[in-house]
Amino acid sequence: MVTGTGREVLVGVDGSDASREALRAGARIARGLGVPLVAVMCWEGPRIYEGWQAVDPGRPPAGTEERLRSAVADAFGAELPERFGARLVHGRPAARLVEESRDAALLVLGRRGHGGMPGAGLGSVSRACVAHAGCPVLVVTH
Repeated sequence: MVTGTGREVLVGVDGSDASREALRAGARIARGLGVPLVAVMCWEGPRIYEGWQAVDPGRPPAGTEERLRSAVADAFGAELPERFGARLVHGRPAARLVEESRDAALLVLGRRGHGGMPGAGLGSVSRACVAHAGCPVLVVTH
C-alpha cells in the first residue's frame, strides 16, 4: 500500500456504494488539481477476543485488504486513475480520517456508509469529518 505524500485527494472507503461514488468524484478532482488520489480504508482490531480464534490485534482482520481492492475495482474497473494509491490505516474511521486529512488537499466521503438508517442525512463519520477535518471536505451524494 502507498503511504501519504502530502497534498493529495483522500477518499474514505468502506466498501459501500457511497464510497465508490466518492472514489469516482475524488478521481475527477485529483486529475483536475494534478495531485495524487489516495483511497483510505480504516480498520479496528476486534473488541472481543474469542478463545477459539487466533487474532493479531496489530493486523487488519482477514479480508480487509480484499474489501479495499474490491471497492477500488468496482469504482474504476481495470483502469486505475493516474497517480493512484491506497492504504489501510488502523483506528476508528472518523478519528483516523480527520488525522489523515491534516496534510491533504481535499477529503472526499460518501454521505453515509454501511451503518445507520438510510435517508437519515449524514453518517457519523461524514459528520465528524466535516466538523473536524484539517482540509476541505466534499460529501458526495448519489
